[in-house]
Amino acid sequence: MSTEPPPPPGSGEPPDDDPFRKQPPPPSYGGGPTGAGGGGPYEAGGGPYGGGSPYEGGGGAGGYPADPLAGMPPLADSGKRTLARIIDMILVGIVAALLTWALGVSEYQMDGDRISAGRSFVQSLVVAVLFVAYDTLLIAKSGQTLGKKWLGMRVANLADGATPSAQTSLLRALVLWVPFAFCCACIWTVICGGWSFFDKPYKQGLHDKAAKTVVVSTSA
Repeated sequence: MSTEPPPPPGSGEPPDDDPFRKQPPPPSYGGGPTGAGGGGPYEAGGGPYGGGSPYEGGGGAGGYPADPLAGMPPLADSGKRTLARIIDMILVGIVAALLTWALGVSEYQMDGDRISAGRSFVQSLVVAVLFVAYDTLLIAKSGQTLGKKWLGMRVANLADGATPSAQTSLLRALVLWVPFAFCCACIWTVICGGWSFFDKPYKQGLHDKAAKTVVVSTSA
């Protein structure tokens, strides 16, 4: 039985129960036997192709390689991301419409023989809360909204590939949905989500950039 004391609480060790979290590289076996005068195969800049160890020098925190996408699935196609977002908007939009209708918070204006429907502040607030809650809860739980799950993709932390925390998911959802609900509607969705079509190298929307996340494929 080991006599080593357990690690102190709050030691900062990341949880290891996330199946999507990237694993650190294997330990280096640099030194040869004492007095043998020989080093390991990657010692002193001796990478397999003469360029040094891939985890040497510019590696990220915790021993991860410099490229944050290393060890992660490929980035999701931006077209599929758009389709998944449309599916999510339809699903949540139906619930929002039914709820605002039941609460009687829709605004109708009559002008002569014309009837036009507008949106009250309360209606916008309901829409914002529903969309933000939907995205935050599902992304923090599994990295997938229903649309993303059905189309084989998920949201991951850029730094380590793990499922985003509730705080990260909330920030991502706020950037995406608050402007949509209160002022810019589809224009903001096109700009924010459509940014991924042109962003390099991580295909991030503006909400991904704010939360430091990426969307990766889960399909084979």
